[in-house]
Amino acid sequence: MDSRTSVLAEAADSLALAVIASSNAPVLLLDDELRIIAASDSFCDTYGLDPRGMEGRPLAELGDGEWGAAQLASLLRATAAGSAEIDSYEIQLVRPGQVSRCLVLNARRLDYFDADNVRLVLSAVDVTDARVGEKLKDDLLREKAILLQELQHRVANSLQIIASVLMQGAKKVRSEQARSHLRDARNRVMSIATMQRQLAASRLGDVVLRDYFADLCASIGASMISDHDQLALTVSVDDSVTKADVSVSLGLIVTELVINALKHAFPRHRKGKILVDYRSDGTAWTLTVRDTGVGMPRESDSKPGLGTGIVEALARQLEATVEVAAAKPGTMVSIGHK
Repeated sequence: MDSRTSVLAEAADSLALAVIASSNAPVLLLDDELRIIAASDSFCDTYGLDPRGMEGRPLAELGDGEWGAAQLASLLRATAAGSAEIDSYEIQLVRPGQVSRCLVLNARRLDYFDADNVRLVLSAVDVTDARVGEKLKDDLLREKAILLQELQHRVANSLQIIASVLMQGAKKVRSEQARSHLRDARNRVMSIATMQRQLAASRLGDVVLRDYFADLCASIGASMISDHDQLALTVSVDDSVTKADVSVSLGLIVTELVINALKHAFPRHRKGKILVDYRSDGTAWTLTVRDTGVGMPRESDSKPGLGTGIVEALARQLEATVEVAAAKPGTMVSIGHK
C-alpha cells in the first residue's frame, strides 16, 4: 500500500471511529475477522455489555456467546468479502435468565481503498416492543373480524326468522292485498338475509359481485319461482369486486328489480326469462335487469310503487342514473355510474 493510500485509510478509520463514538444508535465497527474495533455507548447500554475491554474481542465472545450465531457469522463474512449485505435481518437474541429480544441487523462494508484493510459497520436495533405491539394490533383486528362475522351470521339468522313469521302471517290473513304485502316484505327480508350471509363469507370490504349476485338471485328464485322450466333467472357478471357498502346497495337494487319483474312481467303463467347483468370499466359500471315479459304498461295505467322509489333512492346514493326502456320483448332497467 503506497503512502497516499495509507493516509486515506487512516483518515477513513479515524472518521469511522469518530462516527461510532458519537452515535446514539447501537453500532459496532468490526474488522474482517469479526473482531470489535469500536462499539457505541448505546450498543453497550442496550445489550448490557461492559464497554471496557471491547476493543479486539471477537463478536462471538460478547456476553455469554449470544452474538456467535453461525448464520450471523457467515453473513458477516460474506459482507466483508463484498459478496453480500445484511439488510433488515432479524434474529432472536437469547441470553440466559433474560427475556429473548428480537433484533433487526444491518451491516455494510466500508471501502478503505485497500482489500486487506476491511471494516464492517453493524447496527443492531431492538424491535421487540414494536413486534409485540404489531402482534397485539393483529390479534385485535383478527378478533374484531371474527366478532363482526359472528354478528353478520346472527343478523342473517334473525332475518330468516322474521321472514318465516311474515310467511306464516301471509297464510293466515284473508285479504289478498295484505297477503301480497306480507309476501313482498318476506322476500325483501330474505334477500337482505342472503346479503348478510354473502358478506360474512367475504373478506371485509372486498365483495366479489359474481358470487354475490348469483347467491342473491338463487335465493330470490327459490322463494318466488315455483316452476323453473317456466321462468328462468340467470346472472351474468364480470370479474368486478367492490366495497361491502356498495355491494349492499347493488344487492337491494337487484332484489327490487327482480321481484318487480317476477310480479308483473309474467301474468297468467307466461313463460320467460330474467337476466341480471353487471359490467364495470374502472370506476364506471352498469347494472342491467332485463325480462322477456309483457313489457311496460301504458303511462296512464301505471303509477310508481314502493320498489321504484327504493331503486331510485339507492341509485342516487350510488351517484348513478336509472333508465327504463322497452326490450322487445319485455322491459330493461339499467342503472349506470359514469
